[in-house]
Amino acid sequence: MIPALLAKIGIPLLVDVLSGTLEKINHPVAETASHSLKDLKTALDKNDISLDDLKEANRHIETLEQLESADHKTALKEINKSLRAEVMSEDPYVRRMRPTFGYLMALTWTAQMLALAYVIVFKTSVSGQIITAMESMGLIWTIGLSVLGIYVYKRSEEKKITRL
Repeated sequence: MIPALLAKIGIPLLVDVLSGTLEKINHPVAETASHSLKDLKTALDKNDISLDDLKEANRHIETLEQLESADHKTALKEINKSLRAEVMSEDPYVRRMRPTFGYLMALTWTAQMLALAYVIVFKTSVSGQIITAMESMGLIWTIGLSVLGIYVYKRSEEKKITRL
């Protein structure tokens, strides 16, 4: 995403925006970077850096964006390939894996929330510790719910295709 933005708006505007943003951060490293970027902006304004050098820098950014885009396309192809294999599978478990995962996530979430509610109501002396412990499980829930979200999204796409 950033390489595409750089390729579209160019380095001079990015330098200007970054220097202004870093200027507002009260830290020696940010201040130094802001001053350096302002010096770079001055050099660009005075044409001390040639247009050919800027074009070459933008060309490198565009190349990076193309490589990154190719990586994303390859990853999406592999994901779609595995999802198609799952849909075409005759194995009942493979075909039921997504709903099973969804039900397990819902059951686990419900159990956890009920346990949390119980602790808050009946064991108030330790509820702060339990809430803190539950907070640390956020990453695990994020991953699980993200996978479930992809499953639901892909299943919705499959249903649209079969209706046509």
